[in-house]
Amino acid sequence: MIPDSVAFPAQAQPVMRTVVADDERLAREKLLILLKAEPSVQVVAECQDGEQTVDAIRKFAPDLLLLDIQMPALDGFEVLNKITQEEMPAVIFTSAYDQYAIRAFEAYALDYLLKPFDQERLHHAVKRARSELIKSRDREMTRRILNLLAHVQPTKVSTLERDNRLVIKANGRVVFLDLDGIDWVEAAANYVRLIVGKESYILRETIGAISERLNAGQFVRIHRSTIVNVRKIKELIPVNSGEYVVVLKSGKELSCSRGYRSGLQAIVEQS
Repeated sequence: MIPDSVAFPAQAQPVMRTVVADDERLAREKLLILLKAEPSVQVVAECQDGEQTVDAIRKFAPDLLLLDIQMPALDGFEVLNKITQEEMPAVIFTSAYDQYAIRAFEAYALDYLLKPFDQERLHHAVKRARSELIKSRDREMTRRILNLLAHVQPTKVSTLERDNRLVIKANGRVVFLDLDGIDWVEAAANYVRLIVGKESYILRETIGAISERLNAGQFVRIHRSTIVNVRKIKELIPVNSGEYVVVLKSGKELSCSRGYRSGLQAIVEQS
């Protein structure tokens, strides 16, 4: 079983948990007003010095940090030095001084807002942070799925399988196919094609029916017209809108639509 701590993000437009850090009360209040106009931004903490900021990051694990540079106790750069790479959110510096800009980007800041900034400038920075967050979560999901798929163990075969084989009728013959040899299955109207290495078999059967005959612990539907053998997967490449390109060990690339990517999670959790 997969530990409960393993989670898979499901939202293409995630809520960004945000910490606002600035020692000036009026500056914080203005920033909070501007952030209310930004969709999916949830402010989880306000901080007025560096030590509070470090504590808030460790307590709330924010996705985004809007960080002033000149603050009591610890300045903005010292705050980042206190945070581990695993704890580090996306960082947007906010400052009234432009001389820190180069140092800020050397610290891998996502953006640098020079006070006073307006709604439009903040919007572009937040939009960029949201885009980076989506990419980061997709990369993490890909890493976790591939790591878990590598440890998938076979589950019980159905009554239609014997000795890890699938029995089919093709071209007047009865063929015993090893499940491990099937790369993927693709649908065309009321027919399906089973790809087994360099060979293929055409069956007059729907993809829904053939999916019921395949070992649910080894095969997953990644598209309305595609089933793939998870043991043949080499890598997943995130593309637009939460979809993936599934690359097989043979080099074949298949499309995994957003509506079916949860199937990868389900097959791992069942193993």
